[in-house]
Amino acid sequence: MKLKYIILVFCLAFQAIPAKAQGDDLDLAEYYYNEGMFEQAKLYYEKIYKSNKTNRVYTNYLNTLIALDDFVEAEKLAKKKIKEDSKDGIAYVQLGEVYKRFKKDDFAKEQFEIALKKLEATRSNVIRLSNEYARVNEYEYALKAYQKGKAESKDGYNFSYEIANMQGNLGEFDAMTESFLDLIMEDPNYVQTVQNSLNRTLNLQENEENVNMLKNKLLKRAQKAPELTIYTEMLTWTFLQKKDFASAFVQASSLDKRLNENGARLMSLGEAARNNRDYESSKKAYQYVIDKGASSEYYVEAKLEKLQTMKEEVASRPGFDRSAYVQLETEYKNSLDQVGRNAETALLMKELAHINAFYIQKTDDAITLLQEAIQLPGISNKNKATCKLELGDVYVFKGEIWDASLLFSQVELDFKEDVLGHEAKFRNARISYYTGDFEWAQGQLDVLKASTSKLISNDAIELSLLITDNFNLDTTTVPMQMFARADLLHYQHAYDLALLTLDSIVTEYPSHSLIDEIKMLKGDIYYQQADFITAKKFYEDVVEFHFQDITADNALFKLAEMEQYIFNDNTKAMMLYERLITEFPGSLFVVEARKKFRALRGDSIN
Repeated sequence: MKLKYIILVFCLAFQAIPAKAQGDDLDLAEYYYNEGMFEQAKLYYEKIYKSNKTNRVYTNYLNTLIALDDFVEAEKLAKKKIKEDSKDGIAYVQLGEVYKRFKKDDFAKEQFEIALKKLEATRSNVIRLSNEYARVNEYEYALKAYQKGKAESKDGYNFSYEIANMQGNLGEFDAMTESFLDLIMEDPNYVQTVQNSLNRTLNLQENEENVNMLKNKLLKRAQKAPELTIYTEMLTWTFLQKKDFASAFVQASSLDKRLNENGARLMSLGEAARNNRDYESSKKAYQYVIDKGASSEYYVEAKLEKLQTMKEEVASRPGFDRSAYVQLETEYKNSLDQVGRNAETALLMKELAHINAFYIQKTDDAITLLQEAIQLPGISNKNKATCKLELGDVYVFKGEIWDASLLFSQVELDFKEDVLGHEAKFRNARISYYTGDFEWAQGQLDVLKASTSKLISNDAIELSLLITDNFNLDTTTVPMQMFARADLLHYQHAYDLALLTLDSIVTEYPSHSLIDEIKMLKGDIYYQQADFITAKKFYEDVVEFHFQDITADNALFKLAEMEQYIFNDNTKAMMLYERLITEFPGSLFVVEARKKFRALRGDSIN
C-alpha cells in the first residue's frame, strides 16, 4: 500500500512539471508580446498554441503574426480557427481583420458578411459580435449586427441604445437622435442616459444646428403623441442646455398643468434661471408656484425664493440704487402681510431686516424686526440662531460691537459642531480683528480653516493670511490697527472715513506691506460707489505691482467679474479667469473662476 502511494506521488509530480513549464512559457510569451518583441513571442506562441487554444492565446498569437507581416501564417491560423468553431462569427471577423490589415479589402468584406449571416440574434451573441466589429473599426457592420439583433431578437431585447450609440460613432446624428427618442418612448428610465449621450455627441451648448434639429424632432413627436409627456420633458431639458429659460418655462409649466404636479419642476427652473442671472424667468417660475395658492406645499418657499431673486437682481446692477431697495422693502412687507409673521416666515423677516439695515438706513427697524423674529412661537432653533447672526451683523454695522459679540458667542455655544457655530466663531474672530486683538483672532481662524463649510473655511483662510502677512512684521502694530479700523468703516458703509484712514496709512507708512491690501480695499469701496473706472485701476495696480502678494488672485478675480458683468467683455473675462486658473492654481477663487470660465465657453454645467 505504501509503495502504491509513493508511485502515485511521483506520477503526479512528473505530470506537474510540463504544466509548470507551459505556464512559464506563457508568461514569457506574454512578456515579449507586451514589450513588442514579436519574433521572440512567436517562438513561444507556436509551441503553446498546440496545447492551449484559449481565446487569449489565439488572439495574441494572431496579432503577433500580423505585427510580423506574416500573412501566410496569419491566414492559416485564422482559417484553422474557423474550422474548429465555424458557428462562431467572431472567427470570421478575425480572418477579415487579417485580410484588412494586408489590404485585401474584398476578401475582408466577404468574411465580415459571413459573420453577419451566421449571427444568432441572442443578446450576448449580438453584443459580442458587434464589439468585435468595433474593435477592428468596422462600425457599419457593428451597426448592422445590432439592427439584425433588433429585427430577429430571440429574447425581447431591442438594442435601441446600442444602435443609437453606433449611429453616433458613424456621424449619423439625425438617425441617432431618432433612435434615442424611440428608446425613451420605449423605456423612460433611459432619459438621463439619453440626455448625457445627446449632450456629449451633439455638443448642444455650441452647435445651434444640432439644437434646432433636436427641438424640431421633439416638437413633431410631442404634437403627434401629446399623451406622451416624455417629449415635453426633453424639450424643457433641451432649452435648459442653451440656457433658454423663457422657453423652458413654457414647457415646464405646461407639464405641471397636464400632470397636475405641485410646482416642483418650476422651483428647480427658478433656481437654475437665477443662478444664470435670468432674473425675469426666475421670477416668472416662482410666481407660477405662488399663483397655485396658499394651500400649495411650495407657496411660502416660492415667496421667499422670488424675493431672493429680486434681491439678487437689484444687487447685480452696477452701483447702488437706493430706490430699488426701497421698492424691494415694499415687496417684502407686502409678502409678510400676506403670509403673516410666524415661525415659517422668520427667514423672510431676516431678509427684510438686512435690507433695512444695510441698504436704506433703517437700522433700528431692522433690530426691532429681528428681535421679534427671534421671539416667534415655534421658531426652530436653527432659524433662531440664523436671526441672531443677522442681528449681530446689524449691531456691528451700527457700531455696537460687544452686543454683537455676545450674540455670536451664544450661537457658537449652542451649535458648537454645526456650520452655524462655525459661522458665529468666524464673526467673533472678525470682531477681534476689527478691534485690534489680532493674536486672539488668529487663534480662532486657525481652528476654522478646517471647517466642513468651504465658504467659512475660505473666509477664515483669507482673513488669516491678511493678519499673518502684515502683523508683527515691524516694531509697531499701528498700521494694522488702522487698516482693520478702515475695514470696519467699509463694512459700516462709512466710505469717506474709510478712504481717509487708508490714505493716512499710505502717508505715514509708505513702504508698509499693507499697500496691496489698501489698494484692494480702495478698489472695493469705489466699486460699491459705482465708480468702476477707479475701482478697476486699483485692481489692475495690484495685479501689475503686487503679483507676488496674497491679494493678486483676488484682484484678478474682481477684474474678470467686472469685465463680464460691468463692461460686458466676455473675451477679456475669459482671459482673466483662465489666467487666474493657470497662474494661481492654489487660489481660493479657482473653483468659481473655472465654473465661470466654462459657462462663458458654453460648457454644460449641471
